[in-house]
Amino acid sequence: MLDFVEFSVMIGASVFCALIVVYVIRRISARSSAFDAPDEPMSFLFDDGVLHHASLNAQQTFALLPGTHVWADLRESLVSRFSQFPETAACDSIGSITILPDSKEDPGILTLRWRDCLCWIELTEQATQLLTRDGAYRHAKTTEAIADALPYPAWEIGPTGQVCWRNPAYDALLSRCADAQNDVIFKTSTEQDVVRIPLKSVDGDVEWFEVCTRRSGTSTVHIAIDVTALKHAEDAQRKFVQTLAKTFAQLPIGLAIFDRKRQLSIFNPALVDLTDLQPEYLSRRPTMLSFFDALREARRMPEPKNYNAWRQEITAMIAAASDGQYNESWTLEDGRTYTVQGRPHPDGATAFLIEDISAEISRTRNYRSEVELYEGLLNSVDDALVVFSSGGVATFSNAAYHRAWGQNPEYAFADVTVFDAIRVWQEKADADWGLIAQFIKTLGSRQELFLPISHGPSGMSRIELKPIGSEATLVRFCTTAAETEIPPKRRDFQAAG
Repeated sequence: MLDFVEFSVMIGASVFCALIVVYVIRRISARSSAFDAPDEPMSFLFDDGVLHHASLNAQQTFALLPGTHVWADLRESLVSRFSQFPETAACDSIGSITILPDSKEDPGILTLRWRDCLCWIELTEQATQLLTRDGAYRHAKTTEAIADALPYPAWEIGPTGQVCWRNPAYDALLSRCADAQNDVIFKTSTEQDVVRIPLKSVDGDVEWFEVCTRRSGTSTVHIAIDVTALKHAEDAQRKFVQTLAKTFAQLPIGLAIFDRKRQLSIFNPALVDLTDLQPEYLSRRPTMLSFFDALREARRMPEPKNYNAWRQEITAMIAAASDGQYNESWTLEDGRTYTVQGRPHPDGATAFLIEDISAEISRTRNYRSEVELYEGLLNSVDDALVVFSSGGVATFSNAAYHRAWGQNPEYAFADVTVFDAIRVWQEKADADWGLIAQFIKTLGSRQELFLPISHGPSGMSRIELKPIGSEATLVRFCTTAAETEIPPKRRDFQAAG
């Protein structure tokens, strides 16, 4: 029994020792693989420029200890291979960059990643990276060729604020820049992605550039686009709009332009005066329907009998204005008359022109009243009267003329000339019609002419020809007793002729 117990103890001890040996061997193998694996990247973690952590192979290779060494110590070890290694830790940065070694045969690749004050650095030493490096070099050469061929200035600003790379277009711009300092042409800020900056050239001209900025790790990459022509065009457009605005402000016609969304975009002071709409309301850019609703409420358009039908009419009016076919006169309750025109504008806009024609309507009405008064007065005269223009066309005749000769030039299909009238006259009477035609067709200074007439309508004894305004001629067929001899004025006209 004892032998069995001792045997069991001996077996257990042997197994325990074997397990310890296996564990130690595995630990040693793991440690050895950590030292011997050439493909494992070396990594560093810096916190505010101080080494916070490093992989074991990194510590042994560069002899750096966390908490003891700083950024400058690692840079001193790597700058001979990676000349673009940043000089500072660039705290408060965000992003990542990949730095290639200076030698094409060097298989190393350096990767830096930032977040706030932390910076991770990873150095990969792999022979297989040579193929990747060849592709990277080809890509870099292609990128460099493209950058050199760009017609736009492009450059890179390093952490110290100096230009660390630039293309030939930048050098060309630098040569004609008057205020460049330390090869820096534009003063930019990383807070703005795109900014428009003026540049004064050596010959005194001012050029305008839009500078686009992109942050890349500790550096910023910039590209400038010449927008001088665009700036001049914008200035010219602004001046043109200001000129139009001043012109519109002096127009007595109300102007309302609605954009393609049918919102009020432009109006002038005359529109405020004619519509009694407040500028504050118009400045809020009302829609077309809201605008005409406000006109209806302000009683500045005819009051509709049916609101629903009125809405349909307004919609039809807007459609007609978009085609340039709307032209109406509005008679308001206060007696004023507006003429409203709708015209299409470019880019789907629509313009309405509102003009107060009350004075014109009043003058027209007064003129018509006066014409009717004079026509009534002349129609009451017993003598036949007819007026011929300077071109010999009958323009007016009274009722006595219509009764005497049976001719009404106002209702004729075509213009009635003096020769047309004479053909009618000579059928009913005898007179010196050639002299009458000559008098009517003569231009310039003339004196009154009196001629006898025979066998004319009842009571006609003579013809009076009298020059009136605009070189027109009044022909009067008198019913009074004719004089026995022709007055001297006839002989004077014949002598002058």
